[in-house]
Amino acid sequence: MNHPFLSSTLRELQLFTRSWRFWATFSLVVLLFVVSGPYGTLERMTPGIRLGYWLIVHAVTWTIAISLAIMAEILLRNHLNRTLARMMIGSLVAALPIGFALGVIDYAFFGRWTEMETGLHRALLALPLCALFCLMTYMAMHRQIAEVSAPLPLASAPPTSTSSEPQILARLNPKNRGALLRLSVEDHYTEVVTSRGRELVLLRFADALKELGATPGLQVHRSHWVADAHVEGLKREGGKLLLIMKDGTEIPVSRTHADSVRARFDGLFR
Repeated sequence: MNHPFLSSTLRELQLFTRSWRFWATFSLVVLLFVVSGPYGTLERMTPGIRLGYWLIVHAVTWTIAISLAIMAEILLRNHLNRTLARMMIGSLVAALPIGFALGVIDYAFFGRWTEMETGLHRALLALPLCALFCLMTYMAMHRQIAEVSAPLPLASAPPTSTSSEPQILARLNPKNRGALLRLSVEDHYTEVVTSRGRELVLLRFADALKELGATPGLQVHRSHWVADAHVEGLKREGGKLLLIMKDGTEIPVSRTHADSVRARFDGLFR
């Protein structure tokens, strides 16, 4: 996935799918609809069917709403400063496809196909729900969203460090600034791993290497750099050379860098 917009969209979608806060919020909303049985579902459906109906409805509607909210959040970053406003625009736009999706779901459950007018009517009814879901999602996930969507300095003008620490640390959230352990390529980002955490930085790997300062380390692959102090061992597996980090991570060594790695870490060979 090489397109920057698509890569950013998928990355932010992963932020949601990996968050327990998001799934907790989703589960509570589904449970609320199942118990209350709005729109006549309490009278017309048994508890099991009602659970299945609302689970499908929310899975489909949230997927559409969040996907469009994330797309709007990315596309409108240069036009709107507030993350919630960008997400809300995308969520409200999602009301139209959600209205027709609800018609398809009702047809599957009740055997009725909604006409165009009814679909548009459903879209209007979906507007406040889209706004509500967007607000709830933002409240549960605003910190994580801010970390991913925060504008980053240009590679040609890195932040100024106030100490002798590597310049790349100035790009990280203060809570993640610690001793550098390794760098890895992640799509158009560089993952920076420190003794205090990890963070994705929108920075080319080659530019990230220039900001390491005097940190003792070695580039071992076109996509990996490791700090000397974090290397635990060196091994060969299936004809491939691997560096073993102190946290158990195994980093591949490319043929281009194999001689340098053996010269530096040969005493750690397992």
